[in-house]
Amino acid sequence: MIPRPHGGRLIDLILKVEEREKVLRETNKKPRITVNQELAGDIQNIATGVFSPLEGFMGKEDFYSVLYRKRLTSGVPWTIPVVLDVSREEADKLGDEVALFYNETPIATFRVEEKYTYDKEELAKEVFGTTDRRHPGVAKVMGLKDVFLGGRIRLLGEIETPFSNYSLKPIETRVLFEAEGWRTVVGFQTRNVPHLGHEYVQKTALTFVDGIFINPVIGRKKVGDFKDEVILKSYESLIENYYLRERAVMAILQTEMRYAGPREAIFHAIVRKNFGCTHFIVGRDHAGVGNFYPPYAAQEIFDEFPDLGIVPLFFTAFFYCKRCSSVANEKTCPHGEKDRVDFSGTILRDLLLKGEKPPYELIRPEVADSMVSFKNPFVE
Repeated sequence: MIPRPHGGRLIDLILKVEEREKVLRETNKKPRITVNQELAGDIQNIATGVFSPLEGFMGKEDFYSVLYRKRLTSGVPWTIPVVLDVSREEADKLGDEVALFYNETPIATFRVEEKYTYDKEELAKEVFGTTDRRHPGVAKVMGLKDVFLGGRIRLLGEIETPFSNYSLKPIETRVLFEAEGWRTVVGFQTRNVPHLGHEYVQKTALTFVDGIFINPVIGRKKVGDFKDEVILKSYESLIENYYLRERAVMAILQTEMRYAGPREAIFHAIVRKNFGCTHFIVGRDHAGVGNFYPPYAAQEIFDEFPDLGIVPLFFTAFFYCKRCSSVANEKTCPHGEKDRVDFSGTILRDLLLKGEKPPYELIRPEVADSMVSFKNPFVE
């Protein structure tokens, strides 16, 4: 059965057409905050229910409750702070009502209910488990402004992106899953192109549910990650050639990767629950980066959240076994390392940089063709 939204209610903070025109006329009279692409994505996700039960940027009590308890003050599980940062000078000038602008366009109104300071190292340590600035999430935190604003937002309209045609709101995915007759849906989070290991995990999970919701993250990523357009085109190739159309849906999640490992795995599961998923795939080193987290820390953290409301499906690492002539893992394959081909992002990257097509043991030929069609498929 499609689960209730996280916190019990699907948030909808998009202004109705008749109200929007009036509010738009008033935005020029209000103080303005200009937000970047990542914050614009957060605003849209709050307003459309992707981040239910949040109705705005976190106030001080919720912020510290999330840091230390991994829950909102209401007790609802939540692991990643969703905050709006401004300078001290900006904060001093702001009144109760603010207009939020992105790309010189008003996108939302914001009622400023709280202004509070915080400790950057404390934030980084609790969320990422480290204050090492080599961690991309820590580096971003250290660059934040000194004051957080808490308060409710209202969205003036859809925020257009180059990938808007891949976008579905939670209210739309829920209707879609119902229309397909899916009582159980597994969500798959990805920031990479699909190799055979990913496909094997997805189809193994699909064996036990009615449908799969492939939900790539579109937004800021670290240098060396695959570009958004490469990820989408490669998944289009995979779904078109190797999935039943009535069993697979793809839509994007417009947000940034935090690389917060275990905490981000819980956050990702909550988001997919809001989209209507009953199950969520958690693999090895989910949302990790470098060697900052143990390989299966993102699976172990789910023990802390028996009330999460979505079923995690845990998978170990996979490889291609030449003797088995199939994808396998250590539980299913008796052969040694000399017979194994690891699904290595480094190997894929090296081949693509040389202009070479990856072998069939790593990736489907149609997917490989779609990747090779890009002159440079990586974030620089």
